[in-house]
Amino acid sequence: MENLKIEDRQGVKKVLAVILLSIFVLSIIPFAEATPPEKVAVIVGFKREPNPQLIRSYGGEVNYVYRYILAIAASLPPSAIDALKKNPNVAYVEPDYEAHIIPLAKPAPPTQPLETTPWGVEKTGAPNVWSEYTGAGVKVAVLDTGIDVKHPDLKVAGGATFVTGSKSYNDDNGHGTHVAGIIAALDNEIGVVGVAPGASLYAVKVLNKQGSGFISWIIAGIEWSIDNGMQIISMSFGSTADSTALHEELRVAYGKGIVLVAAAGNNGPGENTITYPAKYPEVIAVGATDENDVAAEWSSRGSELELTAPGVNIYSTYKGGSYRALSGTSMACPHVTGIVALMLSKNPELQPDEVRGILQETAKDLGSPGCDSTYGYGRVDASTAVTETPTPST
Repeated sequence: MENLKIEDRQGVKKVLAVILLSIFVLSIIPFAEATPPEKVAVIVGFKREPNPQLIRSYGGEVNYVYRYILAIAASLPPSAIDALKKNPNVAYVEPDYEAHIIPLAKPAPPTQPLETTPWGVEKTGAPNVWSEYTGAGVKVAVLDTGIDVKHPDLKVAGGATFVTGSKSYNDDNGHGTHVAGIIAALDNEIGVVGVAPGASLYAVKVLNKQGSGFISWIIAGIEWSIDNGMQIISMSFGSTADSTALHEELRVAYGKGIVLVAAAGNNGPGENTITYPAKYPEVIAVGATDENDVAAEWSSRGSELELTAPGVNIYSTYKGGSYRALSGTSMACPHVTGIVALMLSKNPELQPDEVRGILQETAKDLGSPGCDSTYGYGRVDASTAVTETPTPST
């Protein structure tokens, strides 16, 4: 009997040891916690007043509440998107798409020379009007990667950044500085001179160091441009995705008298290859031509194409106080922007539709007679466009 009791006790001890070991093992293995789903960046359009509380009620975070369109940029749990779309107060929920710069090539930066007038500026005939009009007093918003604020060949009048994590509108990519130089590099005996060397440049940083930016950043940059009295918005970027919110914001800017210019894209030679925002009817879509007035093979085509401008091997300012030659419709777009600045320096009363009409009528017709999908109305001509610009009525 005593032996049985001892064996029983030993059995109990073994059981207790197993239980204790199990408890110890479980105590050192972390419980698997449910990981909340990663939130998705979206833009929510409303039928009436935007409602941040509604976004939060679906577990979302509010990033921007826009002032000129009925929309909010937000981050939402994926499960909330379909439910929010069904809300009677919501007009649409769309992804917060990314747009990208549109350069084609990046040759090695050349050594800075004494001032030269790039072939593209010469081709447009801009130097012919500088004795009277240089774009002085015209405010140009360059929506891009920022502008090199210390570049000796540029004067940046101001700006803002809407890139998450960025505290400055200084350019950390180079693309925005290149675009800015085509528009308004100073006539100062060094480097290059822009199409409208007297224009006031504003760096509106909506693209990051990699040259990409969310549509929500771009919309915020357009709102800043409206609030700060910009007369022209230059956009050398594109996206294949249509955005209701971006289009609505551009309509507001256009209605407030701002001339909108954008790169058509480098997706040619196929037809119907123009990217957004150039594809929108309120925006002047610009394709690229070479020194012989031939459309670049890669320049996007389509019925929305309005004008072409020099865009092959364009020499301009670059980040770090340097200079570089780049190709792309990103380079063609600022040539048109600069010409618009020249026109507005002659007559600041011109409305966007009047500016566009003059540019179309004075462009050098190329390709098929009249407007076509490869050249639009033709290659811009600054000299004739400024000459045909009427003087102010007062």
